[in-house]
Amino acid sequence: MGVEAHATNERVTGRRWTVRLDPVGRGRADVRVSCSRPACAAQVLPSAADGRTAAIAHLKAHLRAGPAPRPSVQCACRAEECHTHIRPAGPRERPVPWRCGGAVVLAVITDREGRWWQVLECCSRCAAAHPTAKVVATAQAAEAPAQARADGFRADAPAPATPGGPAATTPTFSAISPHFSHSATAAAATGTAVPQQASGPRSSAPRSAPRSARPTRKRPPRGRIAQRLVPHDLRPVALRDELTELGELFRAYQARTEPDLAVLADLHARKAEAFNAWAEVTADTGLRLDARRAEQAAATARLQHLHRIGQAPDGEGPAVVRLLTAPAQWNHARAVLAHVAENAPLPGAEARLLVLMVTLRTAQSGVGNLVGQDIKGLPLQDPEHLVGQLVESGWLGISGTVEELIASRPESPTRISVPSLTPDEDDPGPFTFGRKLRPKLSGWAQRVVGEKKLRKGKTGADVRLLALALATGADGEGRLGPGGEGIGLDALASWCTVDPGDLPDLVDRLTAADWLAEADVTGTLLTGRLTERVLPLGCPLT
Repeated sequence: MGVEAHATNERVTGRRWTVRLDPVGRGRADVRVSCSRPACAAQVLPSAADGRTAAIAHLKAHLRAGPAPRPSVQCACRAEECHTHIRPAGPRERPVPWRCGGAVVLAVITDREGRWWQVLECCSRCAAAHPTAKVVATAQAAEAPAQARADGFRADAPAPATPGGPAATTPTFSAISPHFSHSATAAAATGTAVPQQASGPRSSAPRSAPRSARPTRKRPPRGRIAQRLVPHDLRPVALRDELTELGELFRAYQARTEPDLAVLADLHARKAEAFNAWAEVTADTGLRLDARRAEQAAATARLQHLHRIGQAPDGEGPAVVRLLTAPAQWNHARAVLAHVAENAPLPGAEARLLVLMVTLRTAQSGVGNLVGQDIKGLPLQDPEHLVGQLVESGWLGISGTVEELIASRPESPTRISVPSLTPDEDDPGPFTFGRKLRPKLSGWAQRVVGEKKLRKGKTGADVRLLALALATGADGEGRLGPGGEGIGLDALASWCTVDPGDLPDLVDRLTAADWLAEADVTGTLLTGRLTERVLPLGCPLT
């Protein structure tokens, strides 16, 4: 028995790796192909058919480049406590890991749906136990036990010769041959003779190794998910691997610095499916309840994600019908506000508001049309003087006089130009959106600035600038700031060109106009949310 225990140390576990095909996201056609080998990077393919072709090609490349199966390795599925292995005959006997039967082979096992492919270096008996296994290579036959017995358990028995060549230079040992100590093995490897034990009446049979020298069988590390340990003997193995992987993915998600509700929804959906399968195997009611809770969590996270990006669940109308409908449009609106804040030629809230509206009229080409009502509709105390200052500064160019611009009507608009926005060969301009989006952005800003209750409340330019900032600084549910954590007062005061101490008054004006709810101004932040009435004017943070 000691001989067999020592022989276990001479064998290494067979190779095993997996190629998987997983969806990138629910409702999407593209798939991700990943390989468990550390050097292989995942790749995304546009369809399941392309992904399956790439996965099979990747697997074949590994099989062509990898070495042939080794006849002396321990069966790879031994770590899985494969049921085809022969069990020990008695309570004190140790099983022999490679006594399944047959030669060592390289087998490919796949699931019936074609979602994963696993390569195992195992014995042929274990390969035959899997209905989907295909043997791609077989190891050359190792030294037979009968030959080892014919050698009389001699420690100095010559090593077997390789087919068609001289004897091997490194001794090989069968499963029942003696196992020398570490120093003796090292001496044999360096060509030094191994001293023989002196003959005597009690030296003819090999002695068992002391109990402390016998290798300790260690179970593989157990997976953990949702405060549950995944059993070693859970079958099918694919379910156990899925539960273990999900536990690792949930822990990795919790370590993220930024949430991703779409990823979280997919994880909960996979957890629900896996826990349902686990419950079917074990008949555990608690697992079924956990699976139901995971389904509810997946639905909630997915709905929150859709609300955040302004989309509607399948089969429903949009949660919020927004004036600007896509995340790219929301980002372009924020880019225009940031550009105006950095490049306004005149100080003051009124000047900044006028510069913003003119910028949106000329953003794409640097030229546009303007009528008197566009200017007179803004809360400006002296619009003619302000337009004159912009013309004198060189930032604005008009075809005619300021008086003609203020008096112009829609049937005869005034041509205006902003030289700093006019693209040329060396400078394409500060904005990247096209002609079709420019009027949408301009119309959105006009709707916010000229909102009915803001006009009836006779709010000033600073209040309307604050309304623009909050419309672009809330999430899909209207909560201010990323994750509803609020917006910094310094940033808001700089945009509205007011002192931070004046912001509480502006916030009160917006609250009275039914723009804000639950507003709270602390030392550094403004928290609260936009009211349901103005959510369609928002550009949610993504």
